[in-house]
Amino acid sequence: MSDTHTEIQSGVRAVAARLLSEGRVKTVLGYALGALNETVPCFIKRAEDTKRLVWNARCFHNLATYLPREHMKKHFPMAVVVKGCDRRAVNMLLKESMITRENVVLVGVPCGGMGEPLLHKCLYCEVRKPEDVDEAIPGEPAPIETPREGRFDSVTKLEQLEPDALWEQWKGHVERCIRCYACRQACPLCYCKRCIAEKTQPQWIESSPHLRGNFAWNVVRAFHLFGRCVGCGECERVCPAGIPLGEINSKLAKTVRERFVNYQAGMDAVTPSPFTTYDLGIDNDEGIL
Repeated sequence: MSDTHTEIQSGVRAVAARLLSEGRVKTVLGYALGALNETVPCFIKRAEDTKRLVWNARCFHNLATYLPREHMKKHFPMAVVVKGCDRRAVNMLLKESMITRENVVLVGVPCGGMGEPLLHKCLYCEVRKPEDVDEAIPGEPAPIETPREGRFDSVTKLEQLEPDALWEQWKGHVERCIRCYACRQACPLCYCKRCIAEKTQPQWIESSPHLRGNFAWNVVRAFHLFGRCVGCGECERVCPAGIPLGEINSKLAKTVRERFVNYQAGMDAVTPSPFTTYDLGIDNDEGIL
């Protein structure tokens, strides 16, 4: 563990213990070591147990995923350890009225990226220190040499492909899908109580893992995240078939930026979102929200 990780871990434990001791929260949602020494989400309810909390380069999970779940209400008010991408997800949940601000105490941690080597999405992260949090853990994220403006390089390569070549490439990816829905479960913005993929009357998406049903599932899910995806990358990380879902999400994010004046999902909790905002005052010709 690096010195930076150790410093942040100590800060998280101290803040969590204080919040529980003062009675400001019922539960702290953070990271701990699992049975196989992997880093997993954990729920801490006693100040003396905060020593279990860890911070390292394997704190992948976007903890905002838990917040809109019905069974989480018993844990509110709850403190949540958030990286930059987690904070963006919280902003989206607030905008979509899935949570209320008074129910969560946000503990922001500076993040130099996850993974060893760093995950691709971390190379181009634009929020390394979450803002507008209730408790900010001191520290500076480790510097990353990769220029952040290269985020859409992979999308540019896709856009340069001929339609037939693009079809063959993504046909190969989608055919590998086993319809486990791990992408859905890991996504903080996939919170429907009943997913469209599970509806049978009428059946919108075939459930069998064949090309037709797989394309329907992946395309529908991508468009449901249009203008909402915060780029946390959890869908791609957990996919057992290795489908580059981040390329789809990046393509849609690039389109949103171009059409809606540099709009980026989750940068704040007040800017109206494309496609989920009804306002007669929107200037559609200019694409301005």
